[in-house]
Amino acid sequence: MIRFLHARIAVFLLLIPLVPLLSACGTETDEAAPPLTEEEIVAHAQEIHEAAITIDTHNDILGNWGTEEINPCTGTDMRVDIPKMEAGGLDMTFPAVFVGQGPRTPQGYAEVKAAAMEKFDAIHRVAEEMCPDKVEIAYRTEDVERILSEGKKVYGIGIENGYAIGQDLSLVEQYYDLGTRYITLTHSGHNDIGDSSTPRGGTEEEHGGLSEFGEEVVREMNRLGIMVDLSHVSDNTVRDVFALTRAPAIASHSGARALADHPRNLSDELLQGLAENGGVIQIVALDSYLMEDPPEKVQAIETLREEMGLTSREAYRAMTEEERDEYRTRMEEIEARWPGADVTTFVDHIDYVKDLIGIDHVGIGTDFDGGGGIRGFNDASEAPNVTEELVRRGYTDEEIRKIWGENLLRVWEQVEQVAAELQSEAG
Repeated sequence: MIRFLHARIAVFLLLIPLVPLLSACGTETDEAAPPLTEEEIVAHAQEIHEAAITIDTHNDILGNWGTEEINPCTGTDMRVDIPKMEAGGLDMTFPAVFVGQGPRTPQGYAEVKAAAMEKFDAIHRVAEEMCPDKVEIAYRTEDVERILSEGKKVYGIGIENGYAIGQDLSLVEQYYDLGTRYITLTHSGHNDIGDSSTPRGGTEEEHGGLSEFGEEVVREMNRLGIMVDLSHVSDNTVRDVFALTRAPAIASHSGARALADHPRNLSDELLQGLAENGGVIQIVALDSYLMEDPPEKVQAIETLREEMGLTSREAYRAMTEEERDEYRTRMEEIEARWPGADVTTFVDHIDYVKDLIGIDHVGIGTDFDGGGGIRGFNDASEAPNVTEELVRRGYTDEEIRKIWGENLLRVWEQVEQVAAELQSEAG
């Protein structure tokens, strides 16, 4: 499954002086190789980037995505579409079937299922009707390399917020059959599966982690071969998943809490648990999860949103083009005064995770079009900038391959293996 790239082989010649005089004088050591020039960094990064399997595990899609109004085949104003993936050498992305947390009532469950199905329909429509010559949905890890060998981009599918399941366990398999390969158990607010890292209306836990129904959901995800996604869930929910799951888990778009103290990020304890679980954290390219803004900037953004009535996702989606232009202009003014995260901040999180739990447990999940986008990595076309920064910091070709895709593919493949074992055990 894993593509082998241009690995460097260093050959060291050990000269053992045999003449006493030379021994007395000591042995010579080679001088350190000079650092790469910027031109050499860019050239080497391009070579690695073109050969690696590059995967972004999380980008959001709007309600009218997958129509002529927002056609990812031909280009859009969004941060991820096929032309931007081509320009940035991004091989695969997971369009998110995102559903906001709503009422936990029969009507709420019916409405959220309908909302999820609209996004499934859109993803399938793009891949199967609008531009099947450009992109294809991967259902298994083995599909990824085949699709890429045919010159196409790859879509995976993830559900963001297990609220889409409601209280109907059978929906897990229905969503699997539609292509779902990870489910983010919660979003903003608790649901019937478990507690969120950002509960609504306070900080009180409801279940103390996973609910009994949530435990059933995790077992069913293991049985089917769906990755359990820990982004957005509470610390106790993460702990419960580690205690229960038989397969590695992922955090599809999160950061290191030690560098940005946000409850949605993973603490050192949870990162170490993720390593023991064999999972991977996909570092998010979203400013507020990479660094902590000064209070003045926070207040300026809050004031801008209040003035423009942007108090919900629905309000953002209802903006006119003129309002969007005004919002962008004013946000640019705020960013110019208090610069936010950039590619170096992003790679700081990769550094941190690598140093704490190892290179095998870190990847990339941008949250583009769901708030993600930073200076130097503002859309899919700028993905090579990340590779350049990794080369600049001395990451090896093998390490970069792991970060960009091999770690995620390893976890996914192990999840498939666990599913096969569980299904075999069940007869």
